[in-house]
Amino acid sequence: MQRFAELETLGNVLQPKLSDIINTDYKYKGKWAVDFFKNSNPIILELACGKAEYTIGLAEKHPEINFLGIDIKGERIWIGSKAAIEKKLTNVAFLRSRIEYISQLFAKDEITEIWITFPDPRSKKPDIKKRLTSPQFIERYKNILIKEGIIHLKTDNAGLFEYTLEIIAEEKHELLFKTHDLYASDPNDILSIKTYYEQMFSGQGFKICYLKFRINHT
Repeated sequence: MQRFAELETLGNVLQPKLSDIINTDYKYKGKWAVDFFKNSNPIILELACGKAEYTIGLAEKHPEINFLGIDIKGERIWIGSKAAIEKKLTNVAFLRSRIEYISQLFAKDEITEIWITFPDPRSKKPDIKKRLTSPQFIERYKNILIKEGIIHLKTDNAGLFEYTLEIIAEEKHELLFKTHDLYASDPNDILSIKTYYEQMFSGQGFKICYLKFRINHT
């Protein structure tokens, strides 16, 4: 309970109430760079950011970019927020919100890239439409991502990975890169950042899948 109370006091955490976004746009929509980050730098999102290892790792490497981690779990947000504060990162913030409200949180062309790192694979058939790479969610991303923007997916779940490749092909999105075994593909510096779950899955012998694509805006 102490951590949840502390979330209210952390300057890099925002917790919109449903009433703030469900029937209206959030106060920072279209104004994140200027009004919140106080600059004109591009913004990159990590969805379902968990403990924010990726958000923080990217922010350390790219101080010229603003990073926002989104997750509904307060405990995870607290951990990420405290880590960013300890590292004195001013280009990182966290949104405690459900991702389905992303269109109320961000304006058209406000986001440069989206990272989806080890999301819930939603393996049960009734939950497939809740996958973060489902057509329903990709349509939401289309509304906020610049036309040249890239979506990245890292996962240990082969089913989710193949499903995403199928969606990309069916909807004629532009697949830029894919690998079923990331660490056999000599990943670059950014791709080598490992989340808590990635370290756990890799340690258990699971291969890490990765792809990136651009949304078909036609």
